[in-house]
Amino acid sequence: MILDSSKPIDVTIVLPSYNERNNIENVINELLNISNQYQLEILVIDDNSTDGTALLIRELAGKDRRIRLINRYNRSGLSSAIKEGFINATGEIVAVMDSDGQHEPITIFKAIEILKAQQKDLVLGSRFLGESNIKGLSKGRKNGSSIANFIARLSLSYKYKNLTDYMSGFFVLYRQSCLPFVKKIDVNGFKFLYELLAISRGKLLIEELPLSFQERGYGESKLDLSIMWDFLISLIHTITLRILPRRAISFGLVGSIGIFVQLISTQVILQLTILSFEQALPISVVFAATSNYLINNLLTFRSSRLKNIALIRGLFKFLLVASLPILANIGLTSSFYKFVSPNTFFAQMAGIIVVFIWNYAASSKFVWNAP
Repeated sequence: MILDSSKPIDVTIVLPSYNERNNIENVINELLNISNQYQLEILVIDDNSTDGTALLIRELAGKDRRIRLINRYNRSGLSSAIKEGFINATGEIVAVMDSDGQHEPITIFKAIEILKAQQKDLVLGSRFLGESNIKGLSKGRKNGSSIANFIARLSLSYKYKNLTDYMSGFFVLYRQSCLPFVKKIDVNGFKFLYELLAISRGKLLIEELPLSFQERGYGESKLDLSIMWDFLISLIHTITLRILPRRAISFGLVGSIGIFVQLISTQVILQLTILSFEQALPISVVFAATSNYLINNLLTFRSSRLKNIALIRGLFKFLLVASLPILANIGLTSSFYKFVSPNTFFAQMAGIIVVFIWNYAASSKFVWNAP
């Protein structure tokens, strides 16, 4: 089927991709072969793949005008890719699916029929309906997804309680009715669908259909620590009514890890050396600050993650930014210990609380250059 430029696009299919050269061509070919009843647009959002994915899509687009490529530099992430694809879509209906072959292309058109026949705003493919067929999900990932769905259900509007897969990466939606909510989605969120459900607060009419979840043809799943961390941040962000910025929540959680690092390192130094509390404190504070920097670089600011020499320079910048509150931390903690209470725990907590806001605001801009 050749694109008829005189007719409006009916359906845009968004395919986020990163290093999917060996999988994505088969997905696109299947979509094109079964789409005769729709004026179709396939929009690939590639995060500067290193395996030649973008080059392949550019070649395919040169042969078939239904294929478009958005090749992204200096920005990445699944949620941001889907949001960018949705906003740039020209179809009245927008479908999102994985480009690794785990979602069957035929299901897209089944979902479209349900969307139109039942007058829904969104239809999602669920891995956990009775008729679903899961081949490409290990037992561990299946259990993890089940737990994540249970927790997500508790954090979302009661109108979405009947849904079974809040983490699905497969869904079809009407662009017009969903666009106001999509524009508000934080691109650093855990899962695009979860963020959309959280922001819409029960206002969307949603249906599910069973998903046949296949094994990957090539490559490995991109599930990692940062994705699980994002889920935790998304839950807290939703439960707290999205008042605090996501990065501030992440920065605060990392800071809580730093608290334990400082408290434990102080006790270790006191046990293994002859240093007094006042002498051990500066060492443990700097050690905690360094651990905070490394964890924040890995998780909170991973879209601006520093590497190699930049990582070392960033550490010095972070310590410089933190130096004033470090001095305040030490001074306030020591004063609290001497004049208020000789309890080392409460003395350290008093100093730690004082420095959080400064560290977050200053290091975001000066170290990672993040808004």
